[in-house]
Amino acid sequence: MQASKCPEGTKPMLLFAGEAFDTDNEHKRLKSLLIDFFRGPNVSAVRLAGLEHVLHFTSLDGKIYMRSYRSLLKKSGCRTPRIELEEIGPSLDLVLRRTHLASDDLYKLAHRKPKALKAKKKKNISHDAFGTKFGRVHMQKQDLSKLRTRKMKGLRKRKGRAAVGEQDGPAPKEARVAS
Repeated sequence: MQASKCPEGTKPMLLFAGEAFDTDNEHKRLKSLLIDFFRGPNVSAVRLAGLEHVLHFTSLDGKIYMRSYRSLLKKSGCRTPRIELEEIGPSLDLVLRRTHLASDDLYKLAHRKPKALKAKKKKNISHDAFGTKFGRVHMQKQDLSKLRTRKMKGLRKRKGRAAVGEQDGPAPKEARVAS
């Protein structure tokens, strides 16, 4: 019987079963290595129909069993589908031997990320759903009475107008006739 395969380039879902992957240092580092090996490209969102390939690693009695499955989405009575796994191969039975681990200091040094790669968080900047950038500016309250503004001639109060009364225009000037 020819089993249907997953299309090339699908990112596998990795499952690790067994207590050793959480407790034993050798198995922890093997888990980290396997995750790095099968990682694939970074994706921002996952759709349920895209979870086609499953790699299952089981640690039991000193052996590591690797099984590859294709997930089949079947109809169920509710909104979420029932998932069945179909084995597609390869199937490997592995034994962990010849482990020479680096010291913990060297291991931490190898996992350190450079400061240039770490993204700096920008304070008081946010984005809305449409990608518009908003910034918040914090300023102290200003005393507007001490604010120096430019004084213009047109805005000055005139002394003659208050005494005469509010007239529509300026008083007419006397015309001189040259003789």
